[in-house]
Amino acid sequence: MSLANTEDEVIGRAVTKLHAGVLATVSGMIGGLALFMMTILLVIQDGPQVGQHLQLLSHYFIGYSVTWGGSLVGLFYGALTGALSGWAVGYIYNVVIGFRAR
Repeated sequence: MSLANTEDEVIGRAVTKLHAGVLATVSGMIGGLALFMMTILLVIQDGPQVGQHLQLLSHYFIGYSVTWGGSLVGLFYGALTGALSGWAVGYIYNVVIGFRAR
């Protein structure tokens, strides 16, 4: 057994699979809260053209706007988008690790 094989075995045991569900939950919470907080911050700042760039999300997220009500819609959409992204990252990571372990 060579040194390279031993290192590969050690690294293979050290790398573990991710729980895609947990990653989805955490990513969803972060995504939802982030969009909620960004929207609320812009609503509080107020101004003639508040949240021009964030308002563009309304093209993708039906019902979203830079308002108090839109912040709740953004919370939902941010959580949904974050959860789907987190789950996809966890799933793809686990597939790659599965191929590497063979």
